[in-house]
Amino acid sequence: MKDRSSFSVPVTVVVLAILYIYLSTVFIFIERWFGLMSSPGVFNAVVFTFIALMCVFTYSVSVFTDPGRVPATYAPDIEDSENPIHEIKRKGGDLRYCQKCSHFKPPRAHHCRVCKRCVLRMDHHCIWINNCVGHANYKVFFIFVVYAVIACIYSLVLLVGSLTIDPPKDELQSGDSFRTAYIISGLLLVPLCVALGVLLVP
Repeated sequence: MKDRSSFSVPVTVVVLAILYIYLSTVFIFIERWFGLMSSPGVFNAVVFTFIALMCVFTYSVSVFTDPGRVPATYAPDIEDSENPIHEIKRKGGDLRYCQKCSHFKPPRAHHCRVCKRCVLRMDHHCIWINNCVGHANYKVFFIFVVYAVIACIYSLVLLVGSLTIDPPKDELQSGDSFRTAYIISGLLLVPLCVALGVLLVP
């Protein structure tokens, strides 16, 4: 299997995006809307920090958890034709056999050409976690997507809310020093809300 501990550009991009969204949300949007020293500011900062930490935790587990490999000792019970664990090929009626791994495949196991092995209950190979989504990490990957959608929507609400507040005089004189941060955050959050939201649609 491919070494997931090696450097991955997509994973680095995701980590940097999470970091950027967190910092801009807490230290720009919340600070400008409520002030970090106020009760609403502290409450929103704590809640958003919790959601961000859960995103990081579930993302890390998704990246580093083996999705599930076919046991080397797996062999279908050919004599028991009524056994429900069998999965027959549609064409030819033969039991599913992986030519690349040289072993039989259980139901819903598929060979991943990126990981170069068969994965149990393989859903898909996700470049953003540099790993397959399969039997062992499907649940945590789904939870990560849920937390990520919540975080993006929450951050977007805070972004819009902070724009409704009249900026201090020093910001007006400096030509709104946070304008770039708002533009970058908007360009990140809107597509992420849509793309991640689509993954939650059954």
